[in-house]
Amino acid sequence: MQKIKVLLASRPKMLSEVIRNMVERQPDMEVMGEVIDPIELLLVVAETKAEVVIVTPLDSAEEPRICRHLLADHPQLKIVALSRKGEAATLYESGSRQQRIEEPGEESILRAIRDVVRTNAS
Repeated sequence: MQKIKVLLASRPKMLSEVIRNMVERQPDMEVMGEVIDPIELLLVVAETKAEVVIVTPLDSAEEPRICRHLLADHPQLKIVALSRKGEAATLYESGSRQQRIEEPGEESILRAIRDVVRTNAS
């Protein structure tokens, strides 16, 4: 089975650890690395061949900006943007498609990742 390649770009540290632990427990997902700096993130996506990036932007204005940059260079990429407190999540895809993840708990975030990767692999 091919694992879903996930790159983490999470702040603060506690949230980052929770997300890493969540992904690492999944038999069909693999953490390809973790990046904090947004500029480094743009470079590391290509190196790791990540399919999904999970980001926690510093503020809501940063969220669409980093997503636009990533998707412009990597249109096949899927991005899950979590709020800093984890109470909101949005899934971004190329073509300016975005989908709010309702009740963004562990189960709903993982399901959204699997669904979007499987849909695009078909």
